[in-house]
Amino acid sequence: MADSTIWWLLTGAAVVLELLTGTFYLLMLAIGLAAGALSAHLGLGLTAQLVLAAVVGSVTTAVLYFIRRRRPSDPSVRSLRSVNLDVGEIIQIEAWQPDGTASVRYRGAQWQAMTRSGQPEGSGSYRVAELVGNKLVVEKA
Repeated sequence: MADSTIWWLLTGAAVVLELLTGTFYLLMLAIGLAAGALSAHLGLGLTAQLVLAAVVGSVTTAVLYFIRRRRPSDPSVRSLRSVNLDVGEIIQIEAWQPDGTASVRYRGAQWQAMTRSGQPEGSGSYRVAELVGNKLVVEKA
């Protein structure tokens, strides 16, 4: 079996594995494997094929990583008003406990509240930013 055939089979396996797992990084590695296949078609030696596949796969993976890192991530589903109607509601917090939480009365029940930053900002009005379990994550209104 020719070297290029082995490279193409590895490329196909990486694409199939990506489809099964959903990790986009495997597609970048498949591009590197395809570069190895193309270098085999050009008649380069095995060492050059391996180096080219490794360099192209590494560079494309690094580029994808830095592009995704710079792009802001999607907001948490727990902080969307369309999912949770409590988001955006105003509550009054009288006092904070030493552990950074507060006990507040909201919708006829006692709730635990905590700030998004973890540091309470004093008593007053706070807006519900999201719900984490049965705790209200709040920010200053």
